[in-house]
Amino acid sequence: MSYPKDMARTTVADTELSSSLRISVMRLARRLRAERSSEDLTLTQLSALSMLARHGPSTPTELAAHERVQPPSMTRVIAALEVKALVSRVAHPTDRRQVLVAATDRALAMLLEDRRRREAWLVARLALLSPQERAVLESAATILDRLASS
Repeated sequence: MSYPKDMARTTVADTELSSSLRISVMRLARRLRAERSSEDLTLTQLSALSMLARHGPSTPTELAAHERVQPPSMTRVIAALEVKALVSRVAHPTDRRQVLVAATDRALAMLLEDRRRREAWLVARLALLSPQERAVLESAATILDRLASS
């Protein structure tokens, strides 16, 4: 599959839907980010912390690969998070040459509060919609998840 071939098969309606969907998703994402806590974290730092919270301790190399950044960049991210006491380094259980990076209790609490704030904002907005609109969004959420996974 190449970009020119893909573009040749798209219709005007597909292009318009793509543009509309991209703009709407970006606006929603921006609005949800505005509900984050006051912690001064970059999106990369927040993403790395979220990955550690979901998947547990990880080597810096594994974390860099998961976040799709170069290891030196992840080293800087980890250092900044360490200064803020949001990650700690622990010995690797089987390889003494490596360390694992883990989210601290403070980081987990911050992420939980972030999620709570954003969920509360979204729940309040969803309450303003009709049952039919909420049903459409429920279906759309499944489709959007499938689009993001492919």
